[in-house]
Amino acid sequence: MAIEFKDGKYVDPETGRVTLDPTEYKDWQIAEEAERTLPPVEEFRKKLGLLPEEIIPYGKTPKLDFIKIMNRLKDKPDGKFIEVTAITPTPLGEGKSTVSLGLVEGLGKIGKNVGGCLRQPSGGPTMNVKGTAAGGGNALLMPMTEFSLGLTGDINDIMNAHNLAMVALNARMQHERNYDDEQLAKRGLKRLDIDPKRVEMGWVLDFCAQGLRNILIGIGGNKDGYLMESKFGIAVGSELMAILAVAKDLKDLRERIGKIVVAYDRKGNPVTTEDLEVAGAMTAWMRNCINPTMCYTVEHQPMLIHAGPFANIAIGQSSVIGDRLALKLFDYHVTESGFAADIGFEKFWNVKSRLSGLTPNVSVLVATIRALKMHGGGPTVVAGRPLPEEYTKENLELLEKGCENLFHHVATIRKSGIVPVVCINQFYTDTEEEIKLLRRLCEEHGVRCAVSNHWRYGGEGAIELAETVVDACNESNEIKFLYPLEMPLRERVEMIAKEVYGADGVDWAPLALEKAKRFESDPKYADYCTMMVKTHLSLSHEPSWKGVPKGWRLPIRDILEYGGAKFLCPMAGTISMMPGTSSDPAYRRIDVDTDTGKVSGLF
Repeated sequence: MAIEFKDGKYVDPETGRVTLDPTEYKDWQIAEEAERTLPPVEEFRKKLGLLPEEIIPYGKTPKLDFIKIMNRLKDKPDGKFIEVTAITPTPLGEGKSTVSLGLVEGLGKIGKNVGGCLRQPSGGPTMNVKGTAAGGGNALLMPMTEFSLGLTGDINDIMNAHNLAMVALNARMQHERNYDDEQLAKRGLKRLDIDPKRVEMGWVLDFCAQGLRNILIGIGGNKDGYLMESKFGIAVGSELMAILAVAKDLKDLRERIGKIVVAYDRKGNPVTTEDLEVAGAMTAWMRNCINPTMCYTVEHQPMLIHAGPFANIAIGQSSVIGDRLALKLFDYHVTESGFAADIGFEKFWNVKSRLSGLTPNVSVLVATIRALKMHGGGPTVVAGRPLPEEYTKENLELLEKGCENLFHHVATIRKSGIVPVVCINQFYTDTEEEIKLLRRLCEEHGVRCAVSNHWRYGGEGAIELAETVVDACNESNEIKFLYPLEMPLRERVEMIAKEVYGADGVDWAPLALEKAKRFESDPKYADYCTMMVKTHLSLSHEPSWKGVPKGWRLPIRDILEYGGAKFLCPMAGTISMMPGTSSDPAYRRIDVDTDTGKVSGLF
């Protein structure tokens, strides 16, 4: 039965569940209504076939005991694996989370045992311009407030663990300055002789705090820490968050944490968290983080939430642990990669899939007509400002020209061996002729295409997408990595730049070149993954270059070393590890009803 809204509401005759029209109600109101009829956790436990001891209580958002469940289900066949990515987005985003949730709802609507795993949102974007990563409309994750504001505390635990390493480092440098070797030995300490000019790590905070990018610490006397320059990054860009995303289990997590390179000594040797004797305590802070948290769609399908690394700075994926668990619990498992296919999907393909050994069946490429118009030469899109009329009125010329970006990303997915499906994330301003044109162009390129209006209609609006994805899942595929791990770092970067971004080549700054040669000459780094750091707003390093830029080279200015995650991170362009907060951030509109405790203004 097709959904018909009346007075902004629709009551499902089978379930009695009320659906609110998102053109008349805010996201937090839709989430609140869906939460009102949410079945108890015990019902979800039974639905998923979990034992009572496999649920770790935490109100409506319990954690699932990963180790216990996997030990019991290790021999169960995996379900179908679906990844969601996107074209190069506008600053507003193109709705990957919304599509992911809508697809789960659509698969549920056609009777599939379905769930997914998404990243936990950072407080930085939530309180800034982007807002929460909870999707929107009737393709929304709930409980929305808890999801958006800390959930079960994983990000806080990661911040504490990360900053503990910095506390250990600065304290050690202070004591080594104040005491001679004999005095250090009495305290059971060996001089590490850390070079203050080669401290790799900084502090982290889960907000976009540009004023903390570069700081001076240790101001005061000999008891006030070590005086040196330092820095802050955003918490979700921490190596610890990257480690959580790729760790296989608690043992693997502990081993990786111990290998984090915090600094170098004056002879050029790495100083790790293990050297600082802080790795065990860091792991203690993160011991509960290995267990995914259970949330829900507004249509009451289960969704796992685990890890939350940025994609333009870190790996940009929910966790390997989350995927392993979801593939055992669901016949169809949906996850997403951060930002566009040149960043998130490339890392999903060449890093996450390689490390996990899990092969996806389908990659859903999300496209919006407004973003394609932007790539076709439309006016600049600025978050917080009204869209120019080119994006709200029919313009077939801009749309067709902009599709070059879409099919560039389709080609990237095809290089992986994974089956692509284009999802047209429909907006109410999209015209019939625009959708017809986009369908025809996809057909000409031989790629499956489906229109989805999950935002307005939830699962009912995503049935075409769900059926298209199920069909694609039945197609055989075999993943083909872009490069072998034996390939030297500079050759890998060159290949990614040319084959994924469309660059003519790579230019290395002196510092980056020096580091690249050192990493290539040391066998220790032979199996490290390549984790590109690049803007998400363009295929290139320059955010203003839209469409498919031609005749350019990728500049690499530095390479970050993540020793625990085993990532080498070439940094392209001027991207910062700490984003900035805009002049009109979301926190201006968020408040609490002091009578009920309910939060309003989240979006």
